[in-house]
Amino acid sequence: MKKEQNGRESLRRLKPTVGCNASKRRRRSTKSLNELVGNTDTVRFIKSRRIAWLGHVMRMDDKRTPKRILQWKPIGTRITGRPRKRWIADIEEDMQMMGIRRWRKRCEERAEWKRITEKAKTHSGL
Repeated sequence: MKKEQNGRESLRRLKPTVGCNASKRRRRSTKSLNELVGNTDTVRFIKSRRIAWLGHVMRMDDKRTPKRILQWKPIGTRITGRPRKRWIADIEEDMQMMGIRRWRKRCEERAEWKRITEKAKTHSGL
């Protein structure tokens, strides 16, 4: 139940002003969220959209800003303590759960990546 609530809350923040004036924000009801994602699990929906975005960015030219940011390796020292989880590490964990290997090569093939994205929507481990 808690996972489902967190997913819905994330989705509410993802598209809070669809169909509204930008000055008037409104909270979406659970019913409208379910209609938005087609009654699928909201966490899986968000993860599948994140995987789709990764494929889009990876197919970009190397000079484009989103790809440069994704591939950027910061220099310097980090603060002490447990390192923060990076966006790409979360994606790699999802790919490992789905049993997908060599995803960096597979994302170059648009049809193959679309199939992977569709698989993420129904994968029970995500």
